[in-house]
Amino acid sequence: MKTGVAHSENFPVASWLCPPRLRPVIAAIYWFARVADDLADEGDAPAAQRLADLAIYRQQLIWATQRENRPAWDPRWATVFEPLARHIQTHDLPAALLHDLLSAFEQDVHRTATQQRYAHHDDLLDYCRLSANPVGRLLLHLYGIHDPAALAESDLICSALQLINFWQDLSVDLPRERHYLPQAEMAALGLTEADFLPSASDVPERETLKSKLVADLLYKSSTMMQKGSKLPLRIPGRAGWELRLVVQGGLRTAEKIRHLQCRTWQVRPRLSAFDVPMLLWRAWRMG
Repeated sequence: MKTGVAHSENFPVASWLCPPRLRPVIAAIYWFARVADDLADEGDAPAAQRLADLAIYRQQLIWATQRENRPAWDPRWATVFEPLARHIQTHDLPAALLHDLLSAFEQDVHRTATQQRYAHHDDLLDYCRLSANPVGRLLLHLYGIHDPAALAESDLICSALQLINFWQDLSVDLPRERHYLPQAEMAALGLTEADFLPSASDVPERETLKSKLVADLLYKSSTMMQKGSKLPLRIPGRAGWELRLVVQGGLRTAEKIRHLQCRTWQVRPRLSAFDVPMLLWRAWRMG
């Protein structure tokens, strides 16, 4: 499973820039998503078992929104839902956004089991609407920001982060049968999934086409990030600074992909401690 939430260094898990009063609720949302991600993707369970567990997990979420007459938690996930239920009530968290995250995990299980691919780039954006955008909207809710322009910019940032993460992780995802390269864009260049396997021959012309595909997809993602980048400037205090660093982290990752000539089916670029001074400088320059 690949989301903007779980197992992603871009997700601000109660970071030091986050307002201290919000750290517990953000951590609760993170663990809710991470455990669901593991149910969908980790281990050797068959698809039917994964979907059955996710269905029980969703029922636990429904119970977490109830104020009374709540059944006992499934002991596997009591440590997830006990705090989450408190925060749902305290912060009036929109449960629909949490359900969207679970729908994304279920979608990944179905697609992996049936070897279903994403036909077009727009299909990936529909996936991001469930897998990534709810995270930003939940955070804006906690910050008390609800205006449509801010929500739209948040969606752009979150979708861009998710997509950049896809293009960053090709060398990890493809061997695990996680396919996010849109079929129509591949076909337009005469490429197939086989071209990205380690066993594919290194024909220069096809290597160039593969790099072009990733570069084109990366350009779309980076453009989305730039369009949403005004949002951090309108959020005051530590939350705004945190979001500036999230934006700059995504753009820096895109930059590192380009430095590798977009050949991320061969190697995965990473941010490191050496990037921190640059990210801080660029975040400051945004203002």
